[in-house]
Amino acid sequence: MSATRRRAGQPVRRRPVHPDDRPLRRSLRALSTVCIVAGALLVIDAGLTLVWQEPLTSLWTAHRQNVLRDQLGTIRREQPSTAERRALARLATQRARIAFLSEKLRRRTEHGQAVGRIQIPDADVDFVIVKGSQGPDLRRGPGVYDGSPLPGSPGTVAIAGHRTTYLSPFRHLDRLDAGDLITVDMPYARFTYRVDRRRIVAPQAISALRRVRYDQLVLTACHPLFSAAERLVVFARLVRVQPEGYLARS
Repeated sequence: MSATRRRAGQPVRRRPVHPDDRPLRRSLRALSTVCIVAGALLVIDAGLTLVWQEPLTSLWTAHRQNVLRDQLGTIRREQPSTAERRALARLATQRARIAFLSEKLRRRTEHGQAVGRIQIPDADVDFVIVKGSQGPDLRRGPGVYDGSPLPGSPGTVAIAGHRTTYLSPFRHLDRLDAGDLITVDMPYARFTYRVDRRRIVAPQAISALRRVRYDQLVLTACHPLFSAAERLVVFARLVRVQPEGYLARS
């Protein structure tokens, strides 16, 4: 046997740790622990996003939705001014009065502020909707497209929403089938729509938002999940209007 080989039972000799090396080793151990924990958190975050929704943005939007609910409650309690009540009294039909209040709300609301509430039981949707469809608006909740009328005014009402971030309000739009119901509750009336169809379109296909011969609701979201390559569009037709707030009492 070679003389350089360790004899059986002979203890292993380790190089003594120099005192100056100890802080470096502790720092390296701490850094490796931080890296392991950070990696584990990233894996958990990715897993939650895949099966549910992105957790960090969801917490922020949940807080904003609570604020928007309070804001919407305040709007509901507001009464028309004396001049507005006189204008409403001169209108011959309830439809015209609803359109008047719809346009009033659209003009007086800033981007990112609450305008109503959308509920879709078949897609797990129950959110306050805001005015505007830009990035900051959609971080608060589903948003009415810029240039789109609010429910109650003639035309196509278009609402956009996220599918994987910011509470993922429209994550399950792909579950909707023809005949499913969508309710949009505004301060002046509740609007019920029945789904006609779903389509997948290119992101720039704005023809999906065009006005048609009847009052229509269009919901849009990115498609597929985790991608903005296409748009998922749901088309629904207005089937019922129920006055609320001041109109229900007058």
